[in-house]
Amino acid sequence: MSDFQTLADRVEIEALRGEFTDAVMMRDYDRIALLFTPDGALRMPNIPVELEGREAIRAWGRRVPDVVEFLVQNTHPGMIRLAGDTASGRAYISEVGRVRDGRGGLNYAIYHDRYQRTGDGWKFAERVYEVRYEDTTTPVGSPPRPAGGS
Repeated sequence: MSDFQTLADRVEIEALRGEFTDAVMMRDYDRIALLFTPDGALRMPNIPVELEGREAIRAWGRRVPDVVEFLVQNTHPGMIRLAGDTASGRAYISEVGRVRDGRGGLNYAIYHDRYQRTGDGWKFAERVYEVRYEDTTTPVGSPPRPAGGS
């Protein structure tokens, strides 16, 4: 593999991770599902959620707004290890959010990723969310209200 190809792969994988965070923030679960291979998995053991396949990811996402009042996720780059048409990596996450029953908090976590090169570019083959720190103090803030609203 050329140095240019290695650089291009790293840039594309980083863009994939950025696209995931943007889709989470925009609550675009159709887009999130398309970031995975058809049999890709999203695992969040602390919730607990085990989703396999795009339709499972999409269906779960459609239910999130009924449960989650707000979520702000910030992703920080981590390592990427290339191996031909597959790769692995980590991304570091900080989140603050609140569910509709009033519980919420702040956490710091790691996404443990496996990537697959496809005809449509790099996709997640698996994304596993591991919480490393959790503060369950309910956030007292709120999403901003529309200007001029009551």
